[in-house]
Amino acid sequence: MTQKLALIINGMHCDACVRRVTNALQQIDGATVDDVAVGSAHLSFNPEQTSQEKIAQAINRIGFHAVTQE
Repeated sequence: MTQKLALIINGMHCDACVRRVTNALQQIDGATVDDVAVGSAHLSFNPEQTSQEKIAQAINRIGFHAVTQE
């Protein structure tokens, strides 16, 4: 069973940022990237393989700040 996740990502301002975030998200087992744009990302993930926290940490590790969008 997959869950949807919408993230607000601070610090993004260009297409290179979008590529970096997309690449980071694609490396997470159990996550499927739906869309990444400047300032946001939408994806699906399997909670048995990863978590919202791990996904946000992957983005934070590359220099951005991700928070879940309520």
